[in-house]
Amino acid sequence: MNTTEPSFSVLLQRFFTQRLMQQKKVSPHTLCSYRDTFRLLLRFAQRKLRATPELLSIEQIDAPFVTGFLNDLESNRGVSARTRNLRLTAIRSFFRFASYELPSRSAQIQRVLATPRKRYTRRLIGFLTRPEVEALLSAPDKQTWTGRRDHALMFLTVQTGLRLAEVTSLTRQNLTLGRSAYLQVIGKGRKERAVPLCKSVAAALKSWLHEPRMEGTQIVFPSIRGGRLSADAVQHLLNKHIISATRACSSIGKKRITFHCLRHTMAMDLLHAGVEQTAIALWLGHESIETTQMYLDADLALREKILAKTTPIDSKPGNYRPTGQLLSFLNQL
Repeated sequence: MNTTEPSFSVLLQRFFTQRLMQQKKVSPHTLCSYRDTFRLLLRFAQRKLRATPELLSIEQIDAPFVTGFLNDLESNRGVSARTRNLRLTAIRSFFRFASYELPSRSAQIQRVLATPRKRYTRRLIGFLTRPEVEALLSAPDKQTWTGRRDHALMFLTVQTGLRLAEVTSLTRQNLTLGRSAYLQVIGKGRKERAVPLCKSVAAALKSWLHEPRMEGTQIVFPSIRGGRLSADAVQHLLNKHIISATRACSSIGKKRITFHCLRHTMAMDLLHAGVEQTAIALWLGHESIETTQMYLDADLALREKILAKTTPIDSKPGNYRPTGQLLSFLNQL
């Protein structure tokens, strides 16, 4: 009987191929998120431990190392507490798998699993107003290939509310551009949903897909080299157009805009149009209707309507009466 314990390299490959892909059958989006986590962790190990990924041992990936890695993400890469916790979730999942394969390392593994998530203040979501959306969509230079691509990408996202991973993985097979235009995507939890397209978005997509450089390309929004756009590339192009849009609409420059804000913008448009919360959750592909609650929290107009229905309390204001010089002197001590 062979009792040799697998190396960290072998264990990590088993985690992805056996645990995630075969047993749990996670979505491609989850797989990419976990992959990116361990890419970052292995690069961090190369810098701190001077060890190549193939020679790295499980003993070196202890609780202090994991905490140092998470702190490095925040300090050097500027990730949010939410992203930090997302990376920790991937690491915990791996070590739960490792606990079955390496029973002799149970004490070390339990200490890693006990690494706490970072608490954070849940802020109101950011979204764009209609003038801001129009300024952003007008920012790309449509005389260039990348400008026409970026315009079509942002236009589609604002109307459909797709997630970043759903947009970058979109292919021609996902689109139906006939009389009733719509697209089909597989979102979180491997949930497939169909989203109808308005006439203007469908026309923009038809025009884009007929570009000479798009012949034979299956990816709807490819990079210059023909591959899929990375998350960093999409945020980079968005930041570039935000700078241009700020010249036409100064309020954009006062907001912290990420690609996910375009999804929030679509949700707020639906809410202001009187669409019910359950329908918004269905449109966006939310696993639970409770997730849609954050849009109600951010809707100031809704609160103003509620306030208008109430009877204000009639209270007389008090009058200010200055104190004497001696009391003022003592109060300033």
